[in-house]
Amino acid sequence: MTHALGLGFTVFVVIFLIELPDKTALAALLLATRHRPIPVFVGAAAAFLVQSLVAVIAGSIFALLPREPVRIGAGILFLVMAGLLIRQNLKTAEAQEAVEVEREESRYRRPFLTAFMVVFVAEWGDLSQLATAALQARYREPLIVFTAATLALWTVSAIGRRSRSSSGTASAPGSRSAPSSSRPPA
Repeated sequence: MTHALGLGFTVFVVIFLIELPDKTALAALLLATRHRPIPVFVGAAAAFLVQSLVAVIAGSIFALLPREPVRIGAGILFLVMAGLLIRQNLKTAEAQEAVEVEREESRYRRPFLTAFMVVFVAEWGDLSQLATAALQARYREPLIVFTAATLALWTVSAIGRRSRSSSGTASAPGSRSAPSSSRPPA
């Protein structure tokens, strides 16, 4: 029991800290400023649920492979991803994310479906998904890893929803938020 709680806590903290500054959280926050927050949260939560399941399945498959090549591959992948993140311009990423959100909103007018699709697409190959797969491959505890990772992702999403509902609007750091009366009806 102590092992399960310790592992669950570790997975939760790792995934929470990885996802907190992620562009997916920013997209969910942006959607919550334009639509009712509950359907946005539920859509994002459903996408995170699917992505966590995919990551745990992938991690379980990785656990079946020889340990040393997986470690080398994971190390190389981590270094490549770190290099890409360092090279990425934050302002360009935020602008690109806003364009992606606008494109998805024009395609799907319902907040649940919009949030689900934006988060689902943005999470493929994301650092939190890779970390969840790596944690599953390392610890081989699918239920604990899945539950803790999903709860961490939901918590990050709920923080954005909560900040929006407590202040009337939410905005990204450095951006201006529109008055709540100018939001279009959901």
